Amino acid sequence: MKVAVVIPAYNEEASIGKVIGDIPGDVVSEIIVVNNNSSDHTARNAAAAGAVVLNEKIQGYGAACLNGIDYLKSKHCDIIVFLDGDYSDFPGEINLLLEPLISNDYDFVVGSRVLGNREKGSLPVQSRLGSIIAGFLIKIIWGVQYTDLGPFRAIKYDRLADLNMKDKWYGWTVEMQIKAAKKKYKILEVPVSYRKRIGNSKVTGTVKGTVMASIIIIKTIIKYIFVNE
Repeated sequence: MKVAVVIPAYNEEASIGKVIGDIPGDVVSEIIVVNNNSSDHTARNAAAAGAVVLNEKIQGYGAACLNGIDYLKSKHCDIIVFLDGDYSDFPGEINLLLEPLISNDYDFVVGSRVLGNREKGSLPVQSRLGSIIAGFLIKIIWGVQYTDLGPFRAIKYDRLADLNMKDKWYGWTVEMQIKAAKKKYKILEVPVSYRKRIGNSKVTGTVKGTVMASIIIIKTIIKYIFVNE
């Protein structure tokens, strides 16, 4: 099956080459880095490491992911993998996410940092806050249990297209998980490893970022209680 990886990136010049270098070349057909208005050498380093580099002017995690999806519309991919560009995920574990999709006919696989091995201090309480809230509410409302809103995830391309993703900011991950639950996709969480990121987090590195992300997650959940998508 043809697998593509999409990596949204904002000022990740120190880590992006490591991320790309650890992605198994025998498994992945194409690596797309979406440069989201970086002021450093993220784009240059990503291209030097062998990735296709796209530029997204709208500042937002979801906007960058949507740009990557749009690029892949004509590429006839079977599976898209998303992961972060900060080297906190372990790209070498991609097969853990792909195997259930390929061999067991799952539609959507989320890498759970909560269930996996974590470096001490890599996932502080404020980083887990949104996932805890979302997991509780999604279980009550839609009956699907998620332990994490982790960025490392894989989904079949046709299923992703059917989700009609829209969020351009930090509601992106929870939107995908809610819509997959509502459509009754065959969903699986698998444990993945996690380490301290290179550089500072743009979200959970500040109190303001953590609060904003949590508010966006809650608003997204409330929205899809009433929106039939």
